Amino acid sequence: MNASSQPARRGPWTIQATRIAYENPWMRVVEHDVLRPDGAPGLYAVMEPRQLAIGVVAVFDTGEVALVGQHRFALDAWSWELPEGGGALDGDPLDGARRELAEETGLSAEHWLEFLSFDTSNSITNERAVAFLAWGLSEGDPAPDGNEALVQDRKPFGEVLEMAMDGRIRDGFTLAMMAKADYMLRSGCLPEALHAILQSGET
Repeated sequence: MNASSQPARRGPWTIQATRIAYENPWMRVVEHDVLRPDGAPGLYAVMEPRQLAIGVVAVFDTGEVALVGQHRFALDAWSWELPEGGGALDGDPLDGARRELAEETGLSAEHWLEFLSFDTSNSITNERAVAFLAWGLSEGDPAPDGNEALVQDRKPFGEVLEMAMDGRIRDGFTLAMMAKADYMLRSGCLPEALHAILQSGET
């Protein structure tokens, strides 16, 4: 993207110039010289990931769900999460979900349901996220990326929900997935077989 001096409107903002401040294979930061909604000049930077964020609630027939633990570099902290990763922005999100689940856990699933789509942090990034419920699981060997040192676990759905609600799980994507899955369970919005499985994992 080259610097531009042609004013453009984005809602109540006027963009006077745009340039790439930083980029690497995974993301870029785009800076905009703007006139703010109050008319004052300003600078607005947007982090643009090169992938779609993808997450999976993988449900075993026992009502347990797959968890992945890892140290997160940015926070310098340990994090328990549902399987997550990235997929092509112009591809089928389900393909990315299948790949990420297999890479991080070794699992494959017979049944898939897209159940959540949201914007991850809309004040600083245009990142979009899509999540799937997966069940009818088969186990295999994980193949994590070289920058991942993962620990696997599996816990009943209700226990993972409790971890998400009491702060033991802090990952925002995991919190959103568990809250939506719980809402759909309580609202009777899930396929009958999955509903029965998750109900068995509530305790």
